Amino acid sequence: MGAATTTAPRGRMDKRQAILAAAFTEFAARGYAQTGVDEVAAAAGVAKATVYNHFGDKETLLREAVAASAERATAKNLAAVERLVDTGGDLRPVLEDVGLRLVQCHCDEDSWALRRLLYAEHALLPDLLEIVQVGAAERVQRALADRLARLALAGRLRLTDPDAAVEQLTALLTGPLEARARWGTRRLPSKEMREVAAAAVDTFLHVYGA
Repeated sequence: MGAATTTAPRGRMDKRQAILAAAFTEFAARGYAQTGVDEVAAAAGVAKATVYNHFGDKETLLREAVAASAERATAKNLAAVERLVDTGGDLRPVLEDVGLRLVQCHCDEDSWALRRLLYAEHALLPDLLEIVQVGAAERVQRALADRLARLALAGRLRLTDPDAAVEQLTALLTGPLEARARWGTRRLPSKEMREVAAAAVDTFLHVYGA
C-alpha cells in the first residue's frame, strides 16, 4: 500500500512535466494557433484526455508552459548572479565571469524560444508578458541590484541607484546579442560571448568603478 501511495503522485507529476515540456516545444515551433492539443499529447506520449485533465484548456496549457520555461531560466540566471561576491581582489574578473554566465543564459536555446513565443503571442494573450516579467525577470533584477548594492556599501563600486545600474548593465550585456545571434538562429561562439561580456563590464566599470 505504501509503495502505491508514493508512486501515483510521482507518476502524475512526471506526466505533467512531460506535457509542459512538449507544449513549450510545440508552441515555440509552430505558434499557438497552429498547435493543437493532440500534437502536444503525441509529443508528450500521453492521451489527449490526460492533457485536458491536467490543464483544462489550451490557453491554460500555454500559460503554464511559459511559466515553467521562465522559472527554469530564472533559476539559471539567479545561479549566475549568486557568484557576484566581493572576493577582496580585482572586481573585473568577477564581473566578467557573472556577465558571461548571464550572456550564456540569454543565448540559451530555450531562452530564445521563450522570447520568440512571447513576441509572437503577446497580442493574443498579453498576460504572458506579465508572467515572465513579474514572475521571472524582476526576480533576477532584484537579486542583481542587491549584489551591486552590497559592492557599493563595501566601497567597490560608486553607485547610489542599484536598480538603474542593473538596467544599464543588463542593456550592455544583452543589447548586442539579438543582432549578433540573429534572434537565436546563429549560435554565438564562446569567444564572442566573452568579448560581449568583457566590453559590457569595461563600460560599466568606466562609469561605476570605485
